Amino acid sequence: MTLIAAEKTGAEWPESWRLLSHGIRTGRYTDPAFLKLEFEQLWTKVWQAAARLDEIPARGDYTTYTIGDQSVIIVRVDDDTIKAFHNVCPHRGTALSDGGCGHFEKDRIICPFHGWRWDLQGNNQFVLERHEFKSGKLEDKDVALREVEHVVFAGFVFINFDKNPIPFDDFISPVKQLLEDLAIGEMRNYWWKGIAVPANWKVAQEAFFEGYHVPATHPQLEVKAAAVVYGDDPNAEVEFTHHNITTDAFPYGHGRFYAGKNTAMQGKTNYPDGFDPVDAMADRLNLLAEGMDAQVLKADVEIARSLKGKPIPEGSSLGAEFVKALYTDAAKKQRPMPKPEPEVLGMWGGEFFIFPNLLILPNAGNAMIYRVMPDARDPDKCTFEILSTKTYPADEAVPRAIREDVTDYMNPEQVLEIPRQDLGNIPRMQKGLHSLGCKQIWLAENYEKMIMNMHREMDKYLGAPTES
Repeated sequence: MTLIAAEKTGAEWPESWRLLSHGIRTGRYTDPAFLKLEFEQLWTKVWQAAARLDEIPARGDYTTYTIGDQSVIIVRVDDDTIKAFHNVCPHRGTALSDGGCGHFEKDRIICPFHGWRWDLQGNNQFVLERHEFKSGKLEDKDVALREVEHVVFAGFVFINFDKNPIPFDDFISPVKQLLEDLAIGEMRNYWWKGIAVPANWKVAQEAFFEGYHVPATHPQLEVKAAAVVYGDDPNAEVEFTHHNITTDAFPYGHGRFYAGKNTAMQGKTNYPDGFDPVDAMADRLNLLAEGMDAQVLKADVEIARSLKGKPIPEGSSLGAEFVKALYTDAAKKQRPMPKPEPEVLGMWGGEFFIFPNLLILPNAGNAMIYRVMPDARDPDKCTFEILSTKTYPADEAVPRAIREDVTDYMNPEQVLEIPRQDLGNIPRMQKGLHSLGCKQIWLAENYEKMIMNMHREMDKYLGAPTES
C-alpha cells in the first residue's frame, strides 16, 4: 500500500478502525476521532467535487462549497474561466459568502464588514484607509484572495486543498474516458435536493455501491426475486438481477458496476411470462421514472411505448430498436447523447463511484448523481444530495442549479419512492453499528467489493498501519 500520509503505529490505530479480509470494524462509522482524522488527512488532500458548472452559468455567479470547517467560493469569471478561492477576507477573517449561491454585482467581491473589494480574478481593488496598514506599504498582492487548486472535468469543479496534490489526470484516469463518452459533461440541472440523514456519510453512500440490496429494498423492481426474499421458499430458482452485474474496483478508490445488456434499457426485464415485451420494458422503465424522476425520465418511457406494434428487423432486438429510437429523437432535438458504442451503452443503468464521495448513475442522456457530505462534528450525521441531470435540446433554456433542502425525507411529496426506500434503511444501519453486538460488518467478496476498495484507499490518506 502506497501511503499518502505518514504511517501510524498499531497503538495509534485502534482495533475498531481496522479493515479485515472479510469486513470492516464499526468504529470507522461511529467514532468521532475517526471523523476528525478524515477531516485532517483525507478531505485536506483529496480531489473532491465541489460544484457543478450549472451552479454558476453566468459571469459573476458564485457558489459556496463547505466541507467540515473549510469553505470555498467558486466563481464564474467568463465563459472559459473558473476561479476557486478560500472563503475568507484577508483583513479580519470574515467569510465573503455566507453560503449557497449568488451573483457578484458589477464583478465585485466585497467584504460586508469593512468593504474591502476584489475583482473576479481575486485581485484586490480597494482597501479602505490603505495607508493604515503595513506602515502604508500594503500592496494588492498582499491581500489578494487565496486560490484553491481546482480542475473542471465532466461538468464538475473538483478542488483540492493540498498545495501539491496528486495530479488530477492520474486521479481520474480509471474512469475518465467512459465518463466523457457518456456525455456527463453535457448534462445540466433538472433538479437538486439536499437531505439531512442521521447516519455516517460512508454508511449513506455505501448503500448504493451494489445492486445486491434491490430484491429486499425495492421489491417492486424485482417481483420474482422479492418473492424469494419475503416468501416461504428461499431456495426457489429465480434469476436475480445482481447475478448479471459486473463490479469493478479501480485504482485511486474508484469503482463501477454495470449489467451490460441485462437491463431494462436494453429490453431485459424480470416480468412474469406472457407479458408483451414492449409493455414489460416500458412498465419497468416507468417504475424508475415515477420512483426517481432521474436517470430514467418519462420521455424515455414514452419513446419505449412508441415501439408497440412495430416489427423488429431481422438481426435486431427490442433493446437495439429502443436505443435507435432514443438517438433518433435526440438528433431531431439536437440534444447531446453518449457515444453509441457497446461499452458505453453497457453502462446505462449502472454506476460510477468517484472517490471519495461522488456517485454517477448514467443513462441515455440522463444521469442521477449522489454526493454525500460528512457532518463537521457528528459521525452519525451527513447530508445526502441527489442531483437529477439531463442533456437539453439546443433551443431549450437550462435552469440554474439551486439546491432545495428536504425537511422530511420520508414525505413522498419531497422524496420519491425509490430513494425513500433506500433512505429508510440508512438510519437503521447507523443505529445498529452502535450496538455492542456489532463489532464489524461483513462484505460480499464480489457484490460489495467497491466498499472495501474505497476504505483501502482511505487508509492511504489516513496513514493506517500496513498490517491492517
